[in-house]
Amino acid sequence: MNSKKQHILFLCGWFPSRVLPNNGDFIERHAKAVQLYHNVSVIHIITDSNCKKNIEIVSSKNVHIAYIKPSKNKIVKAFRFYQAFRLLLQKIGNFDIVHLNELFPFGMLALYLKWFKKKKFIVSEHWTGYHKPLSEKISHTTLKLSKIIAKQAQYICPVSKDLQSSMEQLGLKGNYTVIPNVVNTNIFKPTIKSDKKYTILHISNMVDSHKNVSGIIQAIKNFELQKIPFELVLVGENSDQYQLISNELKITDRITFIDHVSHEEVKRQMQQADVFVLFSNYENQPCVILESFACGTPVISTNVGGVSEFFPKDHGILIESKNENQLVKALVDIYHNKEKIDSTVLHNYTKQNFNYETIGKRFSELYKTCIS
Repeated sequence: MNSKKQHILFLCGWFPSRVLPNNGDFIERHAKAVQLYHNVSVIHIITDSNCKKNIEIVSSKNVHIAYIKPSKNKIVKAFRFYQAFRLLLQKIGNFDIVHLNELFPFGMLALYLKWFKKKKFIVSEHWTGYHKPLSEKISHTTLKLSKIIAKQAQYICPVSKDLQSSMEQLGLKGNYTVIPNVVNTNIFKPTIKSDKKYTILHISNMVDSHKNVSGIIQAIKNFELQKIPFELVLVGENSDQYQLISNELKITDRITFIDHVSHEEVKRQMQQADVFVLFSNYENQPCVILESFACGTPVISTNVGGVSEFFPKDHGILIESKNENQLVKALVDIYHNKEKIDSTVLHNYTKQNFNYETIGKRFSELYKTCIS
């Protein structure tokens, strides 16, 4: 792109840190996409029970994170967050546009920058909490303030149309444009699969109320009746918590439990899998689905949230949430048709729509409009 480079402030409610190493890694990828075309400074503030001082700032290249000493006093906590915010702003100097990630509460800081520093802002939003029934837990005060923030944003960029619809139903009015998550297609790409056994892969945070991992295991028990040689690989922090249910179902010998792994290992697992399974009760636009497609691996996913908006025809199967019978049938269908799946087509679909260059350009167009 020939546009002048701008200095973009990524103001992040979520971001990987020493407290939560994987929190908001999808935001980190958006920042890397934007950095292809602009200068990016990331700031993030998070409470850390190990803090010895009230505020500790750690900087690494363009990422600046403030760790806050906890306090049960809400006023003290808010004051420390504001102090940390001011210190972080001093570190990065002047900037052109704010790219807010998470409407509330960090949107209050974006409002401050707009009203007192004349800095326009856009918002990227990923939060599943805007969907019913989770949205019923949003307090009246939070919703009221969120409406003000949304109205003041130049653009609101949810990762799916479904998320946009949920936000609008809550009265969050604004100038919406959907920009999805991003995947590094230079890393996530097809390779030759070494294991001839039918490998079924699931990678997640292992929270059962969200990902329904126990439902996958129950379906796998029924899939075993098909007499197909297979292995289920569960990857995620504390994945071995599901050994109890797998023991009860007498299927533990078919399951490999792997704790949290690096991004490089995620790639390897996806490249070697025959199918990736996401059996979630709710989602927006999961990065793991895009990464699986980029590796040429088909996906079986529940048709929830915005999943169907970015799901190429004939290279995956959408099923109902909690429907274990449909999951079993889909696993059988993929097994018998896996030779027909063109991994190159899947990879190219991902590359054309979700790689760093594509998403970076889309954000650049919004920044350009904001400045002009």
